[in-house]
Amino acid sequence: MAIRLKGRTPRKITPNSLETAAHFYLQRYATSAANLRRVLMRRVQRAAYTHDNDPLDSAALVEALVDRFVRSGMLDDRAYAEGRAASLHRRGISRHGITARLTAKGVALEDVDAALSQLRDAHADLDLDAACNYARRRRIGPWRLKERAERRERDLAALARQGFSYELAIRVIDAKDIATLEAELNGK
Repeated sequence: MAIRLKGRTPRKITPNSLETAAHFYLQRYATSAANLRRVLMRRVQRAAYTHDNDPLDSAALVEALVDRFVRSGMLDDRAYAEGRAASLHRRGISRHGITARLTAKGVALEDVDAALSQLRDAHADLDLDAACNYARRRRIGPWRLKERAERRERDLAALARQGFSYELAIRVIDAKDIATLEAELNGK
């Protein structure tokens, strides 16, 4: 007996429906092989629950599809890690935060390390640059126009929550002005 879920009933899983779902997902999101596998398995679980099927029957289809996408180059964990690491760095995420987010998406540690080393090649001080990006985006530290002294502790806490060390947070928050930080970033 099939169990009805609220809302639309999921379709039965076929190789064609899985491939279509994977194509739609990849058109919309950049992802790793492990994350696509996770997304497709959730779809399989929902359909199996509704249609009283064994999800292990469709697990082999998911594995074959993901392997085919990796071989064809549609899924490239190294390229995904490099692009996502650069994006997270621009948003002001620390090295540790980037590593945590990429490994949560199922990217192998060697791909994460390669992405971080590529970032290190482009930036003299990776964490200082990311902390400045975050401070600029949130308008804290030298980018705060008013009440800078009163908000110092909150600004330090904001950088700490992002995974930056206390010493680095103090360096950014207590910088005299923006020009001083930019000179430090450029190695002058």
